[in-house]
Amino acid sequence: MIFLQLFLAHILTDFVFQTSKWVKQKQKKKSRSTFLYIHAFLAGLFSYLLLRDWDQILVPLFISITHFFIDLWKLNQKKDNLKYFLLDQFFHLLMIFLAWLYLSSNFDKIGTSFIYLLDSNSFLAILIAYLLIIFPVGFIIGKATEKWHDEILKNTKEPLSLKAAGRYIGIFERILVLTFILTDNFSAIGFLIAAKSILRFADKNEASARKQTEYVLIGTLMSFSITIIIGLLVRHIAF
Repeated sequence: MIFLQLFLAHILTDFVFQTSKWVKQKQKKKSRSTFLYIHAFLAGLFSYLLLRDWDQILVPLFISITHFFIDLWKLNQKKDNLKYFLLDQFFHLLMIFLAWLYLSSNFDKIGTSFIYLLDSNSFLAILIAYLLIIFPVGFIIGKATEKWHDEILKNTKEPLSLKAAGRYIGIFERILVLTFILTDNFSAIGFLIAAKSILRFADKNEASARKQTEYVLIGTLMSFSITIIIGLLVRHIAF
């Protein structure tokens, strides 16, 4: 409950009550921006109001101060891109997590919980499975389909797709397939295949386009097959 209250305060602060006008002024003036200080104050205020522990002022103050310095760090970066947005949110959540540990007196349980996870066959099997499908499986598929990729590339002047788009599509589809298997939603895999077929295989009439379709289909089937096998092995080990 405490973590959810603090998390809600963060969402209200960063996304609900922060306008584009505030963001632009913060980016322009950085530490001289009035809205930066108001924004940090609201982070602490919402935390204080949602926690409803009127004698507890240290945690809202901690949230407010850390929110200010994390945002100031982000504002001083050369680029405002996805990388820094995710890092910004990660640091905010880390501060919320530390505040939750303090309020719930769970600091002494961190080590015990970590050791428990390392000794859990289920956790290790699931973790290894996701790491496998995200990293080495993509490399294996890339190497296995390399000759067809080179053949198509020789016959076309334009790039086959957006830069690294196929790689990321493959990663996300394998994550979804593995998740569906582990949550016993096998039927959802069929909908995923159908959706990808509609998006990737429509209007392919030319010979080069047909080769691209076959290339993508081979990669897709390899990706799904390997992920399904890994998922079934994990279910056998972990459940």
